[in-house]
Amino acid sequence: MSPRTARTVRGLLGTVADAVRSVVAPASLVEEQADVEPVTAPDPAGLYEADELPDTEVIEAAAREFERAADQARRADRGKRAAKKVLDRLPAGVYGRFRIFRTPSSRQTPDLAEITRIFKENGLGPVPMKPCAASLKVEAVDEPALTVAV
Repeated sequence: MSPRTARTVRGLLGTVADAVRSVVAPASLVEEQADVEPVTAPDPAGLYEADELPDTEVIEAAAREFERAADQARRADRGKRAAKKVLDRLPAGVYGRFRIFRTPSSRQTPDLAEITRIFKENGLGPVPMKPCAASLKVEAVDEPALTVAV
């Protein structure tokens, strides 16, 4: 079974499980989501000092722009994924005014399966991992805060 098929099957099973739960115990879906608190990461180094903070209007404008751009990016990504579903299955060729072709990627990623095999083979223990950088999130609030920082 290909990885894509496995992901599709897992997704379908999750959808079916949610559908069954929505009929049998609809409140269980809401309860699961209501109990989830957003996880926050610690602040990174190199932040503004108290005397360097920009005016609240500047921060609000930047947050508003960030939120607008993030929304546009999500919409664009959804459109790109929908188009890619069709285009990924096409053989290379010219279709109307568009040439469809593939190029090899110059990016590389570690082969974790091979690294894990080497670690096990040499008794080196688990493969060391490090967390990814925290993601910046912006969310509008109903009541403006009286304080500048948390």
